[in-house]
Amino acid sequence: MEKKVVERYIETKRLLVKEDVVVVALSGGADSVALLLLLQELGYVCEAAHCNFHLRGTESDRDEDFVRRLCQERQVALHVTHFDTMEYAASHRLSIEMAARELRYAWFEKLRKDLNAQAVAVAHHADDSMETFLLNLLRGTGINGLRGIRPRNGYIVRPLLCLSRTDILRYLERKGQTYVTDSTNLQDEYTRNKIRLHLLPLMEEINPTARRNLLNTIAHLDEAATIYNAGIDEARQRVQTEAGVRIEALLKEASPRTILFEILYPLGFNKAQVEEIFRACAGQSGKVFESEAWSVVKDREMLLIQRKEEGHGARPRLKITEHPYNEDFVIPREKHKVCFDADKLCGELHLRLWKPGDVFVPFGMKGKKTVGDYLTDRKYSLLQKQRQWVLCCDDAIVWLVGERTDNRYRVDEQTRRVTIVEWIKE
Repeated sequence: MEKKVVERYIETKRLLVKEDVVVVALSGGADSVALLLLLQELGYVCEAAHCNFHLRGTESDRDEDFVRRLCQERQVALHVTHFDTMEYAASHRLSIEMAARELRYAWFEKLRKDLNAQAVAVAHHADDSMETFLLNLLRGTGINGLRGIRPRNGYIVRPLLCLSRTDILRYLERKGQTYVTDSTNLQDEYTRNKIRLHLLPLMEEINPTARRNLLNTIAHLDEAATIYNAGIDEARQRVQTEAGVRIEALLKEASPRTILFEILYPLGFNKAQVEEIFRACAGQSGKVFESEAWSVVKDREMLLIQRKEEGHGARPRLKITEHPYNEDFVIPREKHKVCFDADKLCGELHLRLWKPGDVFVPFGMKGKKTVGDYLTDRKYSLLQKQRQWVLCCDDAIVWLVGERTDNRYRVDEQTRRVTIVEWIKE
C-alpha cells in the first residue's frame, strides 16, 4: 500500500523520473531506511549518503556501522562523511541543529554534482510536516511559514511526505527490516521533540482526528499561499523598482504593510523593523534602517534599498593624460571625460567620496556652492549622494566625477597645456 501511495505522490508532485540517479540521505533511522527501500522497489537508481556528526559518541558510530551493513546487503553504493559539528557550530556562531543542517546540505549538494545525480531524497514524512507547522505557529510566522515542509526545494525532494510515521513503521515491520533509533529523538530538550512527544499526543487526546485535521489545514494553507504569493508578486511589480519601493504606490495597495514585509523580510528585516520602516514612510527623509547585509533609506518619494557593500559604489578608474593646447584641440564635452588647464592644477590629484561641508564652483558659475546643495538641486537620492566621488587637487575639488567640473580650473585663452581626465567604465 505504502509503495503505491509514494509512487502516486512522486508522480503528482513531479519529484522524480525513473531515469534519475537519486542520492538518498541515509541516517539509519526508520524513515530513511524506508525511503531507500521504497525507492529501490519503485525502480530508482539509488546511492546512499551518510553523515557522521560525532554528536552522540558510540551511538554515532553504531549508526554508521548499521548503514554500511544495510547498503552492502542491498548492493547500494554508499558515501560517508565525518563532521566536527561542535567546532563548526562554535566558529560560525550557530546552534548545533543549524550547524548540522548547513554541513549536511552543503555536502549533499557537492555529492550530487560529483555523481551527476538529479536529486537528493530526504526522508521527511507527514509527521515532520505537522511538527514544522506547529513549530512555526508557536514562533510566529506568515502564511508561507504555515505550509509545512515543501515536497521539493531545488534538488532536494521529499517522497515520504504522503506517509505518517505509523505508516513507515508498519511498512518496515512487514518487510522485517530493522533500523536504528536516535536516542535524542526521545528527549524533550528541543522544541521540536516537545511537540512530538507532548503537544501532538495532547492534541489527539482532545480530538482523535487532530493529525488528519492538521494535515488538511496545511494542505488548505498551501493552496491559499499559492494565491497569496501570486498577489504579492503582482503588487511587487506595481510598487518596486531597481532602486527600491515607491512610497506613493505602496500606500495605494490594499495591505501595504504586508507587501512591504514580503519585500523586506527575505533581505533580513524582521517584523518590528518593517513596521518601523512603514511608519517612516510618512516622515522626513534621511532615516536609515539596516539588516545584516542590506540597508533601507527613506528618501523623498522612495524607500531606497541596497546591499551594504554597494553603499559607496565602486571607486572610479581614471585615466589622466596631458596635451599641448592649441587652436586644433577639441575640448571634450562628455560627462565621463573632462579637461582642465594643467597649469592651474598645482597640487596632487586624488579621489575621495564627498563629505558634508565640501564646496566647489560649478562650471559656468562664479560663486561657490556646497556639493550637498548641488546634488540636491540635481534631484540625487540619498543613496546616489552616498556614491558620489570627487577628484581633488590637494584639498580643492576640481570635479564631481561624472557630473560637473569646477569653473576655476577651466580652459581659457591663457591656457598652454591641458590635462584630460577620463572615467574608464568597466
